[in-house]
Amino acid sequence: MYDVVIIGAGVSGCAVARELSKFQVKACVVEKEEDVCCGTSKANSAIVHAGYDAQNGSLMARLNVLGNEMMENLSKELDFPFKRNGSMVVCFRPEDEKKLYDLMENGKKNGVKGLKILSREEALQLEPNLSDEVTKVLYAPTGGIVCPFNLTIALAENANQNGVEFKFNTEVMNIIKQETGYLLKTNQGEIESKVIVNAAGVYADKFHNMVSEKKMHIIPRRGDYCLLDKSAGTHVSHTVFSLPEKNGKGVLVTPTVHGNLLVGPTAIDIEEKEGTATTREGLDKVIEASGRSVKNIPMRQVITSFAGLRAHEDRHEFFIEELKEAKGFVDVAGIESPGLSSAPAIGVMAAEIVKDILDLKQNEEFQAERKGILNPETLSKEERKELIRKNPAYGNIICRCEMITEGEIIDSIKRPIGAKSLDGVKRRTRAGMGRCQSGFCSPRTMEILARELEMDMMDVTKSGGQSKLIVGHIKEEIE
Repeated sequence: MYDVVIIGAGVSGCAVARELSKFQVKACVVEKEEDVCCGTSKANSAIVHAGYDAQNGSLMARLNVLGNEMMENLSKELDFPFKRNGSMVVCFRPEDEKKLYDLMENGKKNGVKGLKILSREEALQLEPNLSDEVTKVLYAPTGGIVCPFNLTIALAENANQNGVEFKFNTEVMNIIKQETGYLLKTNQGEIESKVIVNAAGVYADKFHNMVSEKKMHIIPRRGDYCLLDKSAGTHVSHTVFSLPEKNGKGVLVTPTVHGNLLVGPTAIDIEEKEGTATTREGLDKVIEASGRSVKNIPMRQVITSFAGLRAHEDRHEFFIEELKEAKGFVDVAGIESPGLSSAPAIGVMAAEIVKDILDLKQNEEFQAERKGILNPETLSKEERKELIRKNPAYGNIICRCEMITEGEIIDSIKRPIGAKSLDGVKRRTRAGMGRCQSGFCSPRTMEILARELEMDMMDVTKSGGQSKLIVGHIKEEIE
């Protein structure tokens, strides 16, 4: 019997887990995939929104601004990259400038600091590559960028270090209300818990509807993106948005914390909750819309395209509450943009609800800090030489594009909630995220995974499940 079971190991679920680990609690996170950060959290804009867009008075607006304020200190505690690069919303026509002023006023009501309207000339001084169509700009200095993988993994590792269990490849099939709480029927057996936190992303409506007669409907909203090489990473220094559209914040152009350039997303409602395939039509829209905001984007430098899903609930709001009709069942649902920005605040709010339900006491042994994977390039030449002398694996470059060493890959496998697949290593170290998109480093990374996890190379996967990379009758040749 657990005190709390959290369904979903995305950024919201891991944020709740980390906040709950500040209390004396027996908690577990169950995730149907083989790792954390495998759903919505792995494919998004990686933006920490300032908070001017969400409707004033909404929970979405309040948690966005609070989450933004919390992110910098959290990045220091948990050692993940975050940068306050500022954001711009560009306007193309004088008749649309009122919308820009309305957006600023909404942001001020939400508590966003430093908002101001810039003339075209003022904006060009900050961002010279803005397109010739831009007339005015809303500037938000508190906007930022983050690595969604590192953030989610850091939250999960810290929660795990403080006692929260994680069960992967564990899909919840049914939830049954009991006198003492809930029975979760999973593909790995039954789990009992006093409280359930439903942080299941695009599947949150499925679990909500199992226990409540007040139905929830979540639409997977697909967003297509193009990622450009680091050679294009300085084309803009701020995150550049167009005016918000009916289905979202529009197509943006932004640097990433790792030095790439990202453009996207589209906002296309689909029915398939696993529908992450890009389309030619979607990518064409990304290219066209981004070019209207920022000129001369070197699209020949695109190294990959991808699509992510946002959990859009019909009412366009976050739902973070204990259900009146199902005591002990806490929704963390409808977490679409600005969900990543709001995650730290979402974690606090949901954990407080659970604390009150269970009357939890403080965990006096809680450790707030976590160290990320050591990057030898952050060391001085002398420190790096000493590191390699002590551990030669840090002198063996495996991924040439991102200059990732064998030592970093081993660390990613051996740490709490370590990598078990190629994508798991990639999310933790960036091995395979460079220009060649793992064309060079995959075989060596597979060898390291097989060796460190004491498994057969034939069983190494790209992303768990049946995604094996070696198939056929070549096992004897490998051996």
